Amino acid sequence: MKKIKVIQPDQFQAENHWYPKALNATIHPMINFFLNLDQERIVTRYCHLHPIVDGNKLREILSQKTKHFLWGGADLLNVTSSAGKRQMVVIENNSCPSGQKSMPLLDDNKEQGSYRLMIERTFKPYLKNLRKNVNGGLAVIYDKNPMEVSGYAEVIADVMNEPVYYIEYPENEAHSRVRFVEGIMQILSEDEEWIPIRAAFRYLTQKPWNRLPLHSKTRILNPIIACLAGGRNKMVAAKAYDVFNAELEPFGLRINTPETIWDVRKNEIPMWVKKMGGHAVIKVPYSNAGQGVYTIVSEEELDKFMELEFDYDLFIVQSLIGNSNWSSNTAKGKLYHVGTIPNLKNHTFVADIRMMVSTTEHGIKPLCTYARRAEKPLVDRIKDGAESWSMLGTNLSVKNEDGSWSSDTNRLMLMDRRDFNKLGIGLDDLIEAYIQTVLSMVAIDNMAKLLMNKQGKFKLRLFKSLNNDQSLLDEIMLD
Repeated sequence: MKKIKVIQPDQFQAENHWYPKALNATIHPMINFFLNLDQERIVTRYCHLHPIVDGNKLREILSQKTKHFLWGGADLLNVTSSAGKRQMVVIENNSCPSGQKSMPLLDDNKEQGSYRLMIERTFKPYLKNLRKNVNGGLAVIYDKNPMEVSGYAEVIADVMNEPVYYIEYPENEAHSRVRFVEGIMQILSEDEEWIPIRAAFRYLTQKPWNRLPLHSKTRILNPIIACLAGGRNKMVAAKAYDVFNAELEPFGLRINTPETIWDVRKNEIPMWVKKMGGHAVIKVPYSNAGQGVYTIVSEEELDKFMELEFDYDLFIVQSLIGNSNWSSNTAKGKLYHVGTIPNLKNHTFVADIRMMVSTTEHGIKPLCTYARRAEKPLVDRIKDGAESWSMLGTNLSVKNEDGSWSSDTNRLMLMDRRDFNKLGIGLDDLIEAYIQTVLSMVAIDNMAKLLMNKQGKFKLRLFKSLNNDQSLLDEIMLD
């Protein structure tokens, strides 16, 4: 078992918490301008370009203070239709998003970047009004991404001016170093003593509900309900988006998503793939970091998928966004990737955009953004036996044979003076990505509020009606 590290104030060193290419990059002026736009200018511009949008409703949503899902990062695709209508499409919104280590430093905040913005604007206010019977220290617990998570730990120590317990807590060591006694988190110290924790910053990405309970007196950011309501659960997220879209329709707003079929059992998948023209995306709803996502463009890829074994019973099937010649057929027509600006070999690559936001005293604000491209260029025609993931998959996370994680930073695209222009997006695209991120975050938070009763207890029966996957239900820690 690895020992807990105790981080003291004044230990932050920038070179430990950014990729070298990001630390030495100069932020693109348009990104800097976007991050400093005030809400009213964003609303005015968006409504000017979308006259059917109710500005007051958009203003209300951007000004919200979410209750459970306070910090998120959406993955968005820049797509277009055969008629040339461009839009940002939400693929998912993550409740433990990465991004800080990939973000060039802002001109006016060079020491700790948006790490500090996140802690000052969101984490510190979240700790106000803690129950009087909850005492103890502060902790940061994680299962991957130590470069970024340790940055948060060191900034928390600075902002709160106290030591922070920093502890790795992988899925295969559930309950070995963290426990809950009468709702209060305790961590095992180097001296084999259990230390109470009043608040924790969480970066658990792999089945976090099997190590942290839904009901906790220790305040945890983000709480587990945010994961189950959609932040780490693509099944419930799809339903949350659908419910919120019905509410948004009279106001001219909408969360843009691929066509999504949920509650699909494995033997039903070929039928839905066929209905989408033989092109589809199959997802294990509770996986992340690029795991459990399968792009299907041929019978061979579908057959390979059907041969696999899975821990869970239910899947979601989504329309595939590919090239204009080979995207899924849907009721709304085909969507296809805008992609990067062609390189010197005239190759266009699929790229997605991560937009990280958090709840503040003044609404939901953007924190940082970056992009990722696929390994291989997008082709006009699919050849027999071609492997589609290398053309469509953008996630940088790589799971090693020993269970550890690394990143393929060669495909990272920074929002700097060099990479940003290759993305082919402008200020209005950034505004749309931000608004789509906020809408999806609020939808998941609304679902989280719906799943908790007035006494703060989880509505298990309601959750089961939304996500009746026994393998998942067996993993959830209620207390």
